[in-house]
Amino acid sequence: MSTLSKQLDKVVDKTTKLIELCLSLKEQNDMLQLQNQALEVALDTSKGKVKELEEKVKALAVARTLEGTSAVTRDVNEKTLDIKQKINDFVREIDKCIELLK
Repeated sequence: MSTLSKQLDKVVDKTTKLIELCLSLKEQNDMLQLQNQALEVALDTSKGKVKELEEKVKALAVARTLEGTSAVTRDVNEKTLDIKQKINDFVREIDKCIELLK
């Protein structure tokens, strides 16, 4: 009977160890689930920030395009004014010459 008693004690000891291991694993699982939730929240926040920054980049690109267009338009306007001024100068000179010929 003593062998049976020893075997039973071993089974009880192993069962106790298994129960302790199971509890330990459950605690570890709970901690990992909390950590996972925290990481998911951080990921969602990061995704939101990325979308916000992408929108800002698009807005800046549009602004730079418009700024570049306005600079080109400004240059064209300046050139147009220069050409008009030269034409006016030529017309004045022609008028002076016509006056001298009379």
